[in-house]
Amino acid sequence: MNLKLPCLLLLSIFLSFSSYAQQDYPTNRQVEQRLKQMANSANAKLISLTKTEGGQDIWALQLGKGDMENKPAIAITGGVEGFHLLSVELALQISEKILQEHSEILDQTTFYVFPNMSPDAYAQYFSDMRYERRGNSAKIDQDRDGEVSEDPYEDLNNDGWISKLRVESPMGDYVPHQSDSRVLVKADEKAKRNEKRYMLYSEGLDNDKDEKFNEDPEEGIAFNKSLTYKFPYFEAYASDFPVSQPESRALLDYLFEHWNIFAFVTFGPANNLSAPLKFNKPEAEKRVVTSMLEKDVKLNEMISEMYNETIPYEAYKQDNQGTDGDFFQWAYFHFGRLSFSTPGWWVPDMKEEKTENGSQTDSVSNGDIKPTAETNFLAWAEKEGVDNVFLPWTEVEHPDFPNQKVEVGGIKPFAMTNLPYQMTDSIASSHTDFIIKLAEIQPKLELHNLRTEKLGGRLTRVTVDLFNNSPLPTHSELGGKSRWLQKLQIRLSKDKKDILAGNTIKLVDKLEAYEKKTLSWIVKGSGTANIRIGAPHTGFVESNVKL
Repeated sequence: MNLKLPCLLLLSIFLSFSSYAQQDYPTNRQVEQRLKQMANSANAKLISLTKTEGGQDIWALQLGKGDMENKPAIAITGGVEGFHLLSVELALQISEKILQEHSEILDQTTFYVFPNMSPDAYAQYFSDMRYERRGNSAKIDQDRDGEVSEDPYEDLNNDGWISKLRVESPMGDYVPHQSDSRVLVKADEKAKRNEKRYMLYSEGLDNDKDEKFNEDPEEGIAFNKSLTYKFPYFEAYASDFPVSQPESRALLDYLFEHWNIFAFVTFGPANNLSAPLKFNKPEAEKRVVTSMLEKDVKLNEMISEMYNETIPYEAYKQDNQGTDGDFFQWAYFHFGRLSFSTPGWWVPDMKEEKTENGSQTDSVSNGDIKPTAETNFLAWAEKEGVDNVFLPWTEVEHPDFPNQKVEVGGIKPFAMTNLPYQMTDSIASSHTDFIIKLAEIQPKLELHNLRTEKLGGRLTRVTVDLFNNSPLPTHSELGGKSRWLQKLQIRLSKDKKDILAGNTIKLVDKLEAYEKKTLSWIVKGSGTANIRIGAPHTGFVESNVKL
């Protein structure tokens, strides 16, 4: 009896059931359970790379068949920001869908999935006091005043959420938005002096009396601010030096040992998929390159077009194309791979908003009432019937503002970044489709027109055409310049003394999209020889030739 079939059937039933039974984003424990269920498949392997300061595992899930480390691979990363719950769920669901619905892709492509790189921060969503946390559990003096975590968040109205704090004051530089007074916006020169003005802070106390609120919270280093590219020295959440934490070091060590990764897909705030990066010639020509190179920009544009054809909604002002010390840019600039990032979901652009008197206002064309991300989100939530996304402004007594009206409230933490859990399945399905399309156009080496010609004197000329049958080159432009990606190795299995023309081993820098290269040797003797060509990130092709 084949025992694998019942196991795979049970895995399929469990994954399908868990997808529908789950009512909210999974805890770290539930993430682990789902990963271990997937690891029961013959096509999956799960390891823990390390543990964080808070004792949480950093998981790596490997999906593939056969010689997985010598097939082109895509790395999928979630949880680069701890508050981005959706990114973890997308990494999990995409893995489940690949195993259940697209296992044939594993014949040609390996996937390395790192579902949550910020599990310490991620756990804050499930705590008694919820706030959008970035840092891990390391003890850090964020404001560099010699004391650790002396100015944390405080839940002033005991509702379990850390939201905003507004103080009514004529000196305030915030005013209510004209179309939705729940939202505060910066006052401009058109603002009326007699309307209510507010000072705006995060909810808490000024514990160290420096007129700053919550600048030294009980959280440590943010994974997505502590990588080597443009490392932001002396900034909060970045640490004193890059890759200082066990999780960042373990991930980079793991990646540097896996030469077969040709592309990264990161789920995080940065977005170069719905809106590709731009080429900046002066930045690209600097000694330390800080612009994606021109040919790689063209590739980004091509993949972006494919993404927008696959993901059926437009981004609303998604202009975050990377921040200092982040992972998505590290993967390109310091690892030389194609690197793509997307939030996975964003609030659609609501073309019309309701004003408070009930009339319709065209937010795009009306120059007097400009929408903001917050008003756009609240309009979307109302339209979609998504409730409980706003904490009403509630008056509290505040020792730092005696005899002043102080209120806490605002849009709930996590709401604008993470859509309701029940809506994640369709988002995960469309992103799975995109990743499968990306795998299908990976560099693909082929051998064509293999021929031999007898020259006399026991000599044979061997000729073959090497062809990259893909719209992607075998190497990114920056990868070729960085010399980190392995070159294509062309090997003929004959003794060096028997090869009179050509090389036993030859290295080729790269093949462009659909490029052909003709190879030739003159070989002495008889029998057979083997031609083997490739690199881990392109896969290998080989052919036997009779001399």
